Amino acid sequence: MTRPLPIADVVHQRKTTKAFELGQGLTPEQSAAVREILRMSPSSTNAQPWHFFIATTDAGKRRVAAGASGNFSYNEPKIMNAAEVIVLCARTALDESYLQQVLDQETQDGRLANEEARINQHNVRKGYVQKHGATGNLLNWTARQVYIALGFLLLGAAEMGVDACPIEGFDDTAVDAELGLAAKGLKSVVLVALGHRSDADFNAALPKSRLAESLVITDL
Repeated sequence: MTRPLPIADVVHQRKTTKAFELGQGLTPEQSAAVREILRMSPSSTNAQPWHFFIATTDAGKRRVAAGASGNFSYNEPKIMNAAEVIVLCARTALDESYLQQVLDQETQDGRLANEEARINQHNVRKGYVQKHGATGNLLNWTARQVYIALGFLLLGAAEMGVDACPIEGFDDTAVDAELGLAAKGLKSVVLVALGHRSDADFNAALPKSRLAESLVITDL
């Protein structure tokens, strides 16, 4: 049995993939793991203020590629050649119905021992929503939670040998329109292409470059 790499080794080996091998799909186990990584990602107050669209067919990827035209056309091959493309979306509102849905799931999963715990949990989460909503920053807050899921996805993909490319260079207005996101109370935030790198991926042969530890970490 092959032992998994230590996480510190995984982050050194992971690189953003610039070109994918067309026709190289994920295994069913890998696809299932991707979905579980997204679903189980942490979020502030466990609000889970997100939704993920996963395109695995040419037709589905073409819809996502609606956001890869004009100045973003360089990302169209990544989207179309990848095995799977994920649109990570943030919720633009967290109404009482949604908050109750989350609360009910927590109760069903055994996180809340009694009614007092339910009330406390609901009030804390609702307080965060109201706080950010009052300042007009709710979408900013929910989008930050989406980026937590993005980090988990990139690391999880690398750990299981799946190449990935996070994509912020896309027309979010076009993707929102194509997927009807406004009517769903959602906003596209970032895309992730998953698959296996091709020989045309110039980044694979380049050394990784990060600032020195002394410049980014301060011990207190």
